[in-house]
Amino acid sequence: MSFNRIVIIVLDSVGIGASRDAAAYGDLGANTIGNIAKAVGGLNVPNLEKLGLGRIHPLEGVSATVEPIGNYGLMEEQSAGKDTTNGHWEMMGVKLDKPLPVYPNGFPPEVLDEFERRVGRKTIGNKPASGTEIIKELGDEHVRTGSPIIYTSADSVFQIAAHEEVIPLEELYNMCKIARELLVDEHAVGRVIARPFIGSNGEYTRTSNRHDYSRDFGRTVLNEMDEKGFTVAGVGKIYDIYGGSGVNDKVGTKNNMDGVDKTLEMMGKVERGLVFTNLVDFDALYGHRNDPHGFAQAILDFDKRLPEILSALREDDLLIMTADHGCDPTTEGTDHSRENVPLLVYGKNAKHGVDLGLRTSFADLGATIAENFGVQGTGFGESFLNRIV
Repeated sequence: MSFNRIVIIVLDSVGIGASRDAAAYGDLGANTIGNIAKAVGGLNVPNLEKLGLGRIHPLEGVSATVEPIGNYGLMEEQSAGKDTTNGHWEMMGVKLDKPLPVYPNGFPPEVLDEFERRVGRKTIGNKPASGTEIIKELGDEHVRTGSPIIYTSADSVFQIAAHEEVIPLEELYNMCKIARELLVDEHAVGRVIARPFIGSNGEYTRTSNRHDYSRDFGRTVLNEMDEKGFTVAGVGKIYDIYGGSGVNDKVGTKNNMDGVDKTLEMMGKVERGLVFTNLVDFDALYGHRNDPHGFAQAILDFDKRLPEILSALREDDLLIMTADHGCDPTTEGTDHSRENVPLLVYGKNAKHGVDLGLRTSFADLGATIAENFGVQGTGFGESFLNRIV
């Protein structure tokens, strides 16, 4: 038996407990969803509970005794790092053995000087920062001078923030392409990110016109799917994360709820293949801002939409929900956390109640997809398809 379509929903940063190597990343005790549940006095997520969430890890408010209609487990990352890039590429069969470069002191002169020369503008910022805080701090100076704001984070990213009325989107995107060309070898960051915003007089808001320019790490299961004629539809930032490689249909999203809407639309459109969604609000709006209550509400809001997704599944569909890393909002820092991620798998004609255990790689997801569709895998990861059919 195989499934005609697989729908993957990545709940960005919804980790479920420190991984075995968390100490090496300074993340002992991290548990994004577990600590959120404690912080808010328990989570009321009946639909995730019904799929088996409470069986994966003890969570306040989530029952472990409800007979699940789904299959459940968790996955442990093998790639170095704890970024969106590392997590997503490993899911599709690529292991990153070396940590991607990060810049806790900003980018060196040899990078910034050449970037300024090529774009014809001076820059401001050049430090690790929260995206919302740095436009609050430097937005007025940017509007006055026209200098793009360069910043990074604990992740391997080169981010360019610019007001849409000061630096038009196409110019901003071109700046990102120039940065992507420059950032190679020792400075080959995982992503260059356009961060446009609007507003005035210190009151600025980021827009949904973000665009990511990912580094290419090689062939993935998505490439195999694409070349064999299957639809690979990316919802949200999926297309950007993989630099478009292997993704042959795409749609952007404004927020989590729009992401659910667009996922449902793709499910009504795709006949055979993959619908691959990333819901980023958990991470961007709540994890990095140390807001456990907002994070909890976002989980509850998603849970309320789950019945729509389940109802839209065809008899020969498979739904897989997981995450790409943690971002525990109850910890002192605002960075991602090295955590295992939940794995919830449901299909109307799949088995139910199967404990998939601890998968020793995110790549088990890609290996399962490859086996299901009869395409070549990357050689990394172990399929769990035979456990659920």
